[in-house]
Amino acid sequence: MIVDKANAALDSVYTAETPEALAGAYAAWAATYDSETAALGYLLPFLIAAWVTRHVPAGEGPLLDAGCGTGLSGPSLKALGYDDIAGLDLSDDMLKIAGSRQAYSELKQAMLGGPLPWPDGHFRAFFSTGVFTISHAPASGLHELVRITKKGGHAIFTVRDQVFASGGFQAVFGELERAKKWRPVEESPWFRCYAIAEPEALVKTFVFEVVE
Repeated sequence: MIVDKANAALDSVYTAETPEALAGAYAAWAATYDSETAALGYLLPFLIAAWVTRHVPAGEGPLLDAGCGTGLSGPSLKALGYDDIAGLDLSDDMLKIAGSRQAYSELKQAMLGGPLPWPDGHFRAFFSTGVFTISHAPASGLHELVRITKKGGHAIFTVRDQVFASGGFQAVFGELERAKKWRPVEESPWFRCYAIAEPEALVKTFVFEVVE
C-alpha cells in the first residue's frame, strides 16, 4: 500500500544518524517520493508559496529553495510569476528530478549546516520546507542562509514541532536578532504538515526580514 511505503520511507529519513545516511535514504526514495508524499497529503512544498507571495513581489529574485528535494515548490512559484529560482539539496538523485521540472535557474548539491556555494547577499529571499525537522538540517544552518540573503530580503521556512525546542531554534533566532542580522516579521500557528496522515505532525512557518 502506498501509504505504508511512504511511512517506511519517512522512518528511514527520520532515523538517519549521519548526513551520508540521510543522503542514502533520499536516494532510495527519490523515484517514488512525489507519489508517496502525495498519498500522505504532504502540504508544505505547495503551501510555502503563500508566504513567499505575501512577502516577495512577483518577479523579484533570485529566490533559493533550500532543501528543494524533487522540486515540488518550483513549478507553483513559477506559475505565480517567479522565474529566477535556485535549488539546493543534499541528494543528487532528488536534484535530477527537480531539474526535470524546468522551474529552476540553477541547482546545486550541498548540505545545510555547512558552507553554501553563493556570495553574501546573493538572494532576494530563501524559503525552505520540511528541512528543519527530525534528523535533518540543524538550526545553525540558518546563519549561512542569512549570509547569502540580501539586506531587506526574507527568510521563510518551516520548523517541525519535535525539533523546535530540542534543536535550539529559539537560541539561533535570538543570536541572529541580537546580532541585528534579521528581525521577525511573521509566525504562523502550529499546523499539520500532512492533510491525510500523521495528524500529530505539526510545523510552524517563520518569516524574518534580513537587516544586515
